[in-house]
Formats: sequence, structure tokens, C-alpha cells
Amino acid sequence: MGEPDPSTSTPQTLISKLDIGDPLYLHPSDSSALTIVSVKLKGTENYAVWSNSMRLALEAKNKFGFVDGKCERSTEDHVLASQWDRCNSVVLTWLLNSVSEELFLGQVFSTLASEVWEDLKETYDKIDGSVVYDLFKKINCISQNGSTVAEYYNRLTTMWKQFDAMLKLPTCSCKAAKDYNDFSMLIKLMQFLMGLDDVYQPVRTNLLTREVFPSVKVAFSVVSREESHRMSSSTGSKGQIVSFASKSNQSFDSRKKMSNQRGPNPALKCTHCNMLGHTVDRCFELVGYPPNFRKRTNNTSGKASVNGKSNSAIGSSSSMSTSGLPFTPEQIAKLLNLVGDKSANVASSGVESTNIGGFQIKENPGDW
Repeated sequence: MGEPDPSTSTPQTLISKLDIGDPLYLHPSDSSALTIVSVKLKGTENYAVWSNSMRLALEAKNKFGFVDGKCERSTEDHVLASQWDRCNSVVLTWLLNSVSEELFLGQVFSTLASEVWEDLKETYDKIDGSVVYDLFKKINCISQNGSTVAEYYNRLTTMWKQFDAMLKLPTCSCKAAKDYNDFSMLIKLMQFLMGLDDVYQPVRTNLLTREVFPSVKVAFSVVSREESHRMSSSTGSKGQIVSFASKSNQSFDSRKKMSNQRGPNPALKCTHCNMLGHTVDRCFELVGYPPNFRKRTNNTSGKASVNGKSNSAIGSSSSMSTSGLPFTPEQIAKLLNLVGDKSANVASSGVESTNIGGFQIKENPGDW
């Protein structure tokens, strides 16, 4: 059998022979529902970021030729022309999937990806003095404001790159270009140091007093190490404080528990009143009851009555103390002595005295 005539080959056979490096080749993952960039175009404020990210994504998929016009539609081979239409539609949907809803409604009726790309560029790629002024103002006003050094540096680096992309300075390898690049790096270093928090003042002074200024990356590395040292020291101090507080709370709880469970000490017994919890040298019946002392009324196994050991003075003081009088036993004894002397004087003068313990004295009616 002879070889098949290429003119009679099916379209599927020709498409399957496309090389993977051909712009017309579509990978099975290249679907129209794919979102190839995470940034959605909103307008002039983020066109530069969106266009750069979209360019990278299309170049990675070898489809950027469909938006810059380099990949043209075949006019001789209808099979390749159909494949070009298919690829154009896929790229067009990728562009529409990466714009906001308002922009989507304005471009959904377009048929060529290159027309949408050029229309968006002409509309939103506008760099005037106000845009440059706003971005430069943000760069000079940005500060760390309590965030980490890495977060602050990343925000500043992003705005630096946007600013450089706006200016689009021509590249050159002469000495003047190198001097300008050094000057630009010095300005960025000062902007980075100005926005740091005041806690990094010693590090900032150290970097500025060097004979040769370091680069921004070196300065960021030095400040990051200082931040790590501060964080480790702060974590250690907090751990010691928490440990000390925990131990203090445990000690306080144990003491409180012991105080709540405290009762008469069975190892101590008074030889005078035979009660537990104190010794004879601290017995209230001998040394006297404190003011407002209320004697316990509950009966315990260690409590026993005292027979023949309490004299009348102690017995009177005990009864008066339990009645709530605000006198110590010594004061009561002195009062009794004074009352006894008073009664003797009244009896000699013809006045009858009774009930001395209650301080009631009947005077002679003839004294009135």
C-alpha cells in the first residue's frame, strides 16, 4: 500500500502533529474557564501591575503572540486557521476573566484578543504627573508602624518597582548611569531607614555612621537580625514572668487551702484546762481573754471542766467577758477593788449597799 496523500489527511491528524513549542498548540489544561493571573484589572491605578503579570502568564503559555499581533492567522490552510481561531478565543477568555465586572461588560463583544489588549492599554496606560506624585508621596510617607520589618520592606519594595516601571528610564552601561544607580540606591536606603520604628534607632545610627553606606538589602538584613534578637529576648522574659506568676499562684492557693483546713493542733494540750490547740502559757483562763472574745459553746472530746482551780475573780471576769463587756480581766479586777472600797465607805456612812457585782447602791433616803 502506498503512503496516504497529505491532502486527504483529517484535521485531527494535522493538529496532533503540532509541536509543543508552536503557539497554536493547546495543552489539555488550557481551558477557557482558566484564570491565569490573580490580579483583576480595575483601571489606571493597577494597570501596570496587571499588564506585567498578564504578559508573564501569556509568555509562559506561549500565547503572547495573540495579543501583540506577532502570531497571525493563516490564510492558506483552513485547518490551521481554525486552530488559530480556537487559540484566539481561549486567550480572549483569559483576558476577560482577569478584568473587573465593569470592564468585562465593555469587552465581552470583542472578537480578537489583540484588539482587547490594545484597547485596554490605550485606555488605562496613562502615566501623568499626578500618578507619579501620589506614588512618590506614598513611598516617602510609608512607615513600619508596628508591623514586622519584612512586611514593611516588602511594601516599600513593591512601590519602588512600580515607580521605576512608571518612569521607564533607558538602560545604559556608562559611568553616569552607574552613578545615577548608586544615587537611587542611596535614596531608597534613606527612605527605608526613615520609616523604621524608634526602637531601631541604635541600628539606624550604626548604619548611617559607617564610612561606606550599605545597600538596602544589607540594611534590611541587619535590622531583621535585630528584630529577631528582640523577639527572642521578649519571649524569654515573658516566659519567666508567667512561670513566676504561676508559682506564686500555686503557693498562694496552697497556703489558702491550708488556712481553710486549719483546726486545733492535736499535738498541743493545755495542762490547765485540758483543751487541745494551745499550751498553758497561752491559756486565756490564765493570761486573760481578749476584748470581745466569745467563748465556744460546742463540746469536744478534749474539753473538760476545771474543778477547784478558778478563783472568784476569774469566774466573775469570765462571766462578764461572755456577757459582752468591753473590759479585760485586769480592768474588771481593778473595778471590783474600787467598788469594794466604795461600798466600805458607804456602809460606814449609813448607806446600804447591795448587789455589788451589778453596781447597784441604795442610798439612805435621808441623803436626798
